[in-house]
Amino acid sequence: MKPRDILLAVLASVIWGLSFLATRWGVESFTAAQLTALRFFIACIPVLLLPRPRISWPLLIATGATLFLGQFFLVFLAFRYGMPAGLASATQQVHVFFTVLMAAIFMHEIPTRRQTAGIVVAFSGLVLIAFSAGVDLPLIALGLALSAAFSWGIGNILLKHASKNSKKPIPMVPLMAWLSLVPPLPALALSYFFDTDASLLDAVTKASWISLASVIYLGTVSTVLAYAIWGHLLTRYPAAVVTPFSLLVPCTGILASAIVFGEVFPPIRYGGMALILAGLAIVVLPGSKATPKLIVPPA
Repeated sequence: MKPRDILLAVLASVIWGLSFLATRWGVESFTAAQLTALRFFIACIPVLLLPRPRISWPLLIATGATLFLGQFFLVFLAFRYGMPAGLASATQQVHVFFTVLMAAIFMHEIPTRRQTAGIVVAFSGLVLIAFSAGVDLPLIALGLALSAAFSWGIGNILLKHASKNSKKPIPMVPLMAWLSLVPPLPALALSYFFDTDASLLDAVTKASWISLASVIYLGTVSTVLAYAIWGHLLTRYPAAVVTPFSLLVPCTGILASAIVFGEVFPPIRYGGMALILAGLAIVVLPGSKATPKLIVPPA
């Protein structure tokens, strides 16, 4: 990868790592469905100014339903069931392995030995972090978080499919804004059927200022900006090159949660983060002869 693209990948991962702090503050005032609806109401505002990218409605809806609605409703619900912020940032990175596996099966992007080795090392770090969980990680919360990661992986593949089959490069900021049109109404429907108090207006008027600020961060920086960067990189490089960068998310999330919320974690989590960084270095640093070709949409 080019140095600029490496920096962009790191930036997106740091933004997402910090978003788990914002999520914890957000669920203090909103239910999972309400937080999902608000996040994407904000994120879709740019569609008033940006034309719809050249992507079919069925593919746009499917991508928005997996990359955004499925992923974030499930992870917000995991928070409601007791998922700690720092650990949530780690469990979500299982999407890397779902994405690489599906890219190999459906798009014939076979990882090189070097990439596979790096992913295995990084996954070992993720396993160490998961083993550090105890009473602070209910089983239902873990199941919801892993389901969210699977939904993210499907969304990644649909993004790559859309770009690969487009005659021209798809502009990512408009695409993320239009994808954000998908979650709000289904999320509001979920809120109506399952929330005790389904009034979104009441929830907003009663919300704390930090919860409202968190929603704005999630809708703008964490959604439109970070996912535009991510989508741009996925259209230029194989999934096995890009997705390991998201393994930096738990490093950011765990450290930030420890500083802000005082979440205490044992040395095993430090070891896990070290393995994640080592695996990422194996994947992205120069030295492999089997450098993957860039994936550029056909002109």
